Amino acid sequence: MKTRSRYRLLGGTAFLMLLGSVTYSCSDFLNVLPQGTVDQQTLTSKPGVEGTLLAAYRMLDCTTSLNDNWGCAASNWVFGSVPSDDAYKGSEASDQPGATDIELYNWLTGEAQSYLNVKWRAMYEGVFRSNATIRLLRKVRAELPKEISDADAAGIRGEALFLRAHYHFDAYRMWKNIPYYFEDDTTDFRKTNVGVDVIGNILKDLDTAIVLLPATHRNGQVGRATSWTARAYKGRVQAYAGMWDNAVATLRAVRASGVFALETSVDHVWTGFSQFWNGKETILAYQAAANDGEPNGNNANYGERLNFPHSGSPFGCCGFHQASQNLVNFYQVDSITGLPLAVTDPNWNARDSTFVAGKRTPVDPRLDWTVGRDGVPYKDWGPHKAGWIRSPSYGGPYSPKKNVHERASGAQSKVGWEPTQENSVKIHMFRYADALLLLAEADVEGTTPDLTEAATIVNEIRARAGKTAQGCGAGSTDTVLTNLYPACLPATNPDADRIAQPLVAVSATFDTLTEPWARYKIGLYPVPFPDVAYARRAVRFERRLELAMEGQRFFDLRRWEPAYVDSVIPGFIAKEDTRRIFLASAATFAPRHHLYPIPSIQIELSKVGSTSALQQNTGW
Repeated sequence: MKTRSRYRLLGGTAFLMLLGSVTYSCSDFLNVLPQGTVDQQTLTSKPGVEGTLLAAYRMLDCTTSLNDNWGCAASNWVFGSVPSDDAYKGSEASDQPGATDIELYNWLTGEAQSYLNVKWRAMYEGVFRSNATIRLLRKVRAELPKEISDADAAGIRGEALFLRAHYHFDAYRMWKNIPYYFEDDTTDFRKTNVGVDVIGNILKDLDTAIVLLPATHRNGQVGRATSWTARAYKGRVQAYAGMWDNAVATLRAVRASGVFALETSVDHVWTGFSQFWNGKETILAYQAAANDGEPNGNNANYGERLNFPHSGSPFGCCGFHQASQNLVNFYQVDSITGLPLAVTDPNWNARDSTFVAGKRTPVDPRLDWTVGRDGVPYKDWGPHKAGWIRSPSYGGPYSPKKNVHERASGAQSKVGWEPTQENSVKIHMFRYADALLLLAEADVEGTTPDLTEAATIVNEIRARAGKTAQGCGAGSTDTVLTNLYPACLPATNPDADRIAQPLVAVSATFDTLTEPWARYKIGLYPVPFPDVAYARRAVRFERRLELAMEGQRFFDLRRWEPAYVDSVIPGFIAKEDTRRIFLASAATFAPRHHLYPIPSIQIELSKVGSTSALQQNTGW
């Protein structure tokens, strides 16, 4: 990492922030009007400090200074979904070969290294912007003691420390063995990654942030970190580090606080409708903003722009991040209990054919909030069609869905590279359902397992999933839809225009046969779980069902015991390469794949003389 380039990036960012030429990451407090030119005296001020802090938030997703590929996407779809059993890279073979190499575990190729380097660079850019905020705050407080109030100073420092912890943690999930940078690391950035207590440092930063931050958003501006944001994130870090008893204590306190809650319906979580943005389920999200005055749409969902159906669809491009057949099959449920079929049937993944509309196999309703499949309404864009797929033989027949805006939401951009692919859908990086499932996992794995709380939490999430399913969405306005499904005509269905259709509760399960494209069913687990092994499987299955296509799956697989990921991924490849033949060329999944390789260019840049400060991860 070159000291000179870091100073240039940080200084340039601060000026951009104060000029207001870019709207940064958290809606509401980032719509800054142009202020005119800026000099060093203006920077050494409260607006200068606040601007530098906003620049740190902005690194939650790709920026125009670093967007030479999609490895910096806030959702981690390249690194958290594509190498897992959830998704294929999608599109076609020749597009984005770096993402193909990530999918095939060929992580030392030049293209894969480019992706990995973008991720490394983005995470440490976030770290350095956070540290620049702390340094500038200290300078302003020393030179102009009355410029920033004690309360604002505490909040600014707390937010910067929280962001510093987040960026280090995101890098930790990728590489584990990373250097940790503090605000006074300004003379030589060539720090070692050997013997660094990364988790300890992250937790120290979060503990300090918890003390400094207010319990509610500073200035009433949504998107800013609060003490509860930091506390929930602390529980996340503890769970990832296997500090189960500590995670139980932290996440139970978060749950008991009532600060966060599940959205009332799954369709309110990933949405373009502004009334559901930053609801109580949001802990940390990239606050994508379309039509905010930025002329190229770069404050919208930049990192997700490839992940829409291709030409022939309303979006026009580009067909990446396609759900795997394995994932679609995983949403099948037992016709009696409504529990995942994978719980009761070891042959749950046998279906090789396209899971199109009209199949009577009962499925979890979250399938059609997660995956676009032929004949099923695609939110309110009419039925998903085979012609929307860029290369079915390569990427399969399914489209991503969570990141897509609703037509009626008004969230679509009016400017940019492909405006139909740009929107204001907030990209969840950590949400309350994730935190609850981490608590359930900690309940199972802790010193004294609490199988009652674990089952109660899983059932709470399943009960929410059972409230609504994909509805007609467009009603009489879409003749293709109504010709296919006359039940979507208002004359026969007063709820024809509903995107989300309430499910019908029957006995102990939620079940509906009213939708012609699917039979939705979901059941609840016994409380308590009968034993630890059953509970562990149920919690892990629920994490996949709830968080699929959100860039979490591969990180989950790798943090569980090595034998688990070492069986799941090879088993996935062995089956999927009969469905997607390109997967037959995947490298053999091995222990070295438990961590990504540190980008070779970063190891080279870390040299002091002929010795590299950064040491490569084992096996690479």
